[in-house]
Amino acid sequence: MKLNRKTITNIIFVVIIGLLLYPPTKVYFIRLISFAPSAIQEEKREQLNDYTWSLKGLNTANIDFNALKNKVVFVNFWATWCPPCIAEMPSIQKLYDDYKDKVEFVFVSNENWTTIESFYKEKEYNLPTYNILSRTPDQLVSNSIPATFILDKNGTIMVDKRGPADWSSQSIRELLDKLIEQKTQSTM
Repeated sequence: MKLNRKTITNIIFVVIIGLLLYPPTKVYFIRLISFAPSAIQEEKREQLNDYTWSLKGLNTANIDFNALKNKVVFVNFWATWCPPCIAEMPSIQKLYDDYKDKVEFVFVSNENWTTIESFYKEKEYNLPTYNILSRTPDQLVSNSIPATFILDKNGTIMVDKRGPADWSSQSIRELLDKLIEQKTQSTM
């Protein structure tokens, strides 16, 4: 049987679609096209106006989000079944390893600890993970995951990224370094 050009093109197309649907290949492809997010333009930044948010620690202590006022905070909403979430996790783990003593990291999932623990063991992650106990602040609500926010010490949302990203990039590290050095504005 002789294959013509159209048949070969169709076979290649079907193979590529099949590979993209295969979860490990899908995650790898998403990782390849994920770039570092940018800070929000100054005039478009929002202030977190309500820190009232309780979180149940799954592999860490429970927290009241109020305790994170005046700190740089990295909040990520994710799930173990989400290919874009899985794709960005290695870069998040690298960032966490380097900044865990300078930035507050909050990883939020609605899954149970057994599911997350199994995923963490397989991938060798150790991110502080929480379930939501009370209403999420309006500015941090997202209809999609992954959704990641970086807040400065004054509660200004500096990064609002929906979808996968390269979180261990030089630009994000420079932003975090700048935010860590930033002074907190006094409130009266």
